Amino acid sequence: MAQQTPPVAVKTDGRKRRWHQHKVDRRNELVDGTLEAIRRRGSNVSMDEIAAEIGVSKTVLYRYFVDKNDLTTAVMMRFAQTTLIPNMAAALTSNMDGFDLTREIIRVYVETVANEPEPYRFVMANNSASKNQAVANSEQIIARMLAVMLRRRMAEVGMDTSGVEPWAFHTVGGVQLATHSWMSHPRMTSDELIDYLTMLSWNALCGIVEVGGSLEVFRSQAHPSPILPTSR
Repeated sequence: MAQQTPPVAVKTDGRKRRWHQHKVDRRNELVDGTLEAIRRRGSNVSMDEIAAEIGVSKTVLYRYFVDKNDLTTAVMMRFAQTTLIPNMAAALTSNMDGFDLTREIIRVYVETVANEPEPYRFVMANNSASKNQAVANSEQIIARMLAVMLRRRMAEVGMDTSGVEPWAFHTVGGVQLATHSWMSHPRMTSDELIDYLTMLSWNALCGIVEVGGSLEVFRSQAHPSPILPTSR
């Protein structure tokens, strides 16, 4: 019987791995520098101004980013990974309950965006497919985190959890779009926006709780129009 040759272990090229990590680290440094440049110079900052603020040549930027669209996408991903998603995760895992939790989740999203107006405008002014995908990915991550929280809390009290995913995506999408509209044309204070969004979300949650999350119970009930408040 012929002897089998033992498989040869593939050696990892340490230098290649270290060089790749160096490129990742350097790219992140440049993105962080870009964020600071946007905060200082505003959302209309040019690539020349970004390079000057960071203290590198524009050639260095183009060594790590294909073009401004690529840099914009990287800025969005960095902001989501280091600020937006961690802030939302903290709110969703807090010990709050009921109305306070509902308002806190909305408050954190609105204020996280509102506290970074120039980076937000810088990103949203770019309509590249890669940027839009980065925005969509961050929304999906937040919506799935919200769905996990809803499913856990509803299951604990014996409610039907079949609708948690569409409810979560509806909530995140609605809050994101309302916040985007407000950032573009702020016709009210951030507290007013937060409270209006909380009013809608809280009343929707109350309706879901009243039927135990059950689509069958919801369908079987009558749905009369609400009683309008009397005029003074």
